[in-house]
Amino acid sequence: MEPIELRRAITAGRATASGLGLRVDEVIVVHNSDRVALRLLPCDVLARVAPLGHLADSEFEVQVAHRLVAVDAPVAELDPRVEPRVQVRDDFAISLWTYYEPVGSEIAPADYADAFTRHHAALRRVDLAAAPHFTDRVTVALKEVDDRSRSPELSDAHRELLSTTLGELSAAIGVGGVGVAARDQLLHGEPHPGNLLNTRRGPLFVDLGTCCRGPVEFDLAHAPEEVGRLYAGADQDLVHRCRALNWAMFSAWRWRRDDQMPDRDHWRAEGLDRVRTALDHCGLK
Repeated sequence: MEPIELRRAITAGRATASGLGLRVDEVIVVHNSDRVALRLLPCDVLARVAPLGHLADSEFEVQVAHRLVAVDAPVAELDPRVEPRVQVRDDFAISLWTYYEPVGSEIAPADYADAFTRHHAALRRVDLAAAPHFTDRVTVALKEVDDRSRSPELSDAHRELLSTTLGELSAAIGVGGVGVAARDQLLHGEPHPGNLLNTRRGPLFVDLGTCCRGPVEFDLAHAPEEVGRLYAGADQDLVHRCRALNWAMFSAWRWRRDDQMPDRDHWRAEGLDRVRTALDHCGLK
């Protein structure tokens, strides 16, 4: 968020928590993008604050978290001191979560794979009819790429690269041309290392609003390669194809006219390089 909007988001997050009886003397910005995460002290709550246009996404995330905690999934929990719902204040959607102090170093691949196994098992026990298929998300990314008014700074060559990668790989994987459609299940959606916290309770997945349906390889493609190799029964060729698709979606978001990811210019170039590398890795150019 831009500085003015960020200040308004901080004010809304602080006021929401205070209005629910939680003491807030200090606010620390943990993450700032198109939505922000705020650590509120001394109540030690993580407030996720999004523009009101993301209300449905925030409500979906709270619904996913509430159901997954009930089946003992390795996920971050909503703050137990307040009602598990999204609050609306000053044109922002605000949800309040348990804050987990990070511990230790980088999560070992074996522990990452184990967290995936337990998370996917829990997701198979949850019924979420509202969860989109991963191909629905690809369709949204394609609209950003194919509409020049949405991505005006994307060159013709790069637009063609992303459009072809998104369209062809999504069709091949989603239709089941590689024999995976029957294995579709609920997924996290974006379980990259930044969305897996190392806590005293063990690894916990966060940012649950990306939940979607698809093959488990779509999730595994977000993690370091060794993690996928340690996941029992994973189709490694499919993981590579999904990784190329994921980087193409990541790049599509970065080239949006109104994208607010920090260090966006770096990630625009890096994303395109990752797409090419991933395509080479799975024998596609």
